[in-house]
Amino acid sequence: MAEIVPFYASPDGRFRLYQGDVLDVLDRIEVGGEIAMTFADPPYFLSNGGITCQAGRMVKVDKGSWDRLESLDEMHRFNRSWLEAVQRSLAPDGTVWVSGTRHVIFSVGFAMQQLGFKLLNDITWEKPNPPPNLSCRYFTHSTETILWAARTAKSRHTFNYAAMREMAGGRQMKSVWRFVAPLQAEKRLGHHPTQKPYALLERILLASSRPDDLVLDPFVGSGTTGVAAAVHGRRFVGIDLEAEYLDLARRRYEDAMAHRADTRAR
Repeated sequence: MAEIVPFYASPDGRFRLYQGDVLDVLDRIEVGGEIAMTFADPPYFLSNGGITCQAGRMVKVDKGSWDRLESLDEMHRFNRSWLEAVQRSLAPDGTVWVSGTRHVIFSVGFAMQQLGFKLLNDITWEKPNPPPNLSCRYFTHSTETILWAARTAKSRHTFNYAAMREMAGGRQMKSVWRFVAPLQAEKRLGHHPTQKPYALLERILLASSRPDDLVLDPFVGSGTTGVAAAVHGRRFVGIDLEAEYLDLARRRYEDAMAHRADTRAR
């Protein structure tokens, strides 16, 4: 099968974006066994007629057809399929981080166990400014879970302990992380409905990768993983079905690199 042409590649080739289904693209790009770290923010399958609060207004949860649930069996089949493809592409000591809410994260964790990943941590991302629960029949949903797992039980995963300890003020960093939602400055070039804050991805990258490592995001969205990777000297491959989000990821990358060059020139 011929190698797929990138949707976008930086002049130095260190930042590449591909359009298509992750299962197809990963089989057609030459990254097998080279990926040191993956961050994945797969569909949460929330767009099924529910409601939420956005900017003080009640709105329907409708992120797009990619976020609609057909059945629980189909959701789990999907999660197991893309995780298996990612696992094949990871370096022997590579790791994967997966973000999700209660709607999907238990399926992801079970699929990881089925495939022989080694679960390292479950991180709780606490949001200090969550939207209120409009039904007033549940606690306000204010967290997401991020699972961190190594490729196999024998993997000797990267963990930059000293850097995380320094970031935590000289103490061991705990598994509850507090980050606000993406800042408006992070959305000035456009946004994605499930966009993650830059600070969250920056911590993940600094915790579990090294300069020049190859980082993968199989659901690239607005490109936050790629921007953080580029800023910190990692190589990056991102995949998404939607051209508009790949173009947003490209614009954010080019903007970040221009800002970085301008800062160095001063």
